[in-house]
Amino acid sequence: MIPNLLLTSTLIRGAYTPVINLFDQDPAVRKVALRTPAGFVAFGFGSGLSRYAPGTIGTVAAIPFAFLLKSLPMGWFWLLLTTFFLAGIHLCDIASRRLGQHDPGGIVWDEMVAYWLTVAFIPVSWAWWLAAFFLFRFFDILKPWPIRQVEKRFGGGLGIMLDDIVAAVYAMAILAVSARFV
Repeated sequence: MIPNLLLTSTLIRGAYTPVINLFDQDPAVRKVALRTPAGFVAFGFGSGLSRYAPGTIGTVAAIPFAFLLKSLPMGWFWLLLTTFFLAGIHLCDIASRRLGQHDPGGIVWDEMVAYWLTVAFIPVSWAWWLAAFFLFRFFDILKPWPIRQVEKRFGGGLGIMLDDIVAAVYAMAILAVSARFV
């Protein structure tokens, strides 16, 4: 039997059909993520509500925005990226405090901003961006030194944002070295 957490029944044309719930069903989380401006941005416009791998889904959601950011002149790119980082400190702090958790998995604005940083110096090409995606997710999930220490050392929104930025820098370093050999 499949647990009710994964499957619900939906009435479609007179017959009950099982539907897989892909989104967080906790009403408190949904309320913060969908009914508050800070939560909506912090939860990556809803992408962080994914029940499965919200950080990865949030990073995927960042890709179309990355295309838009990369189409801007570099000065605007850096101004917006800095603004998004600073706003993220505040917005992620508000959302995490409302949920009463340090770094809820559904808060994915940090992944989005960090992915945009990861692709800052690489060409707009699927091969490079796919490599950036996997490298960033690898470092964000594994959290090698000093990423985990940064996450623990800094609290609130700064801690939420900063550990992902360090993961992005690790990914950027590998991409930069790789670019020299391509």
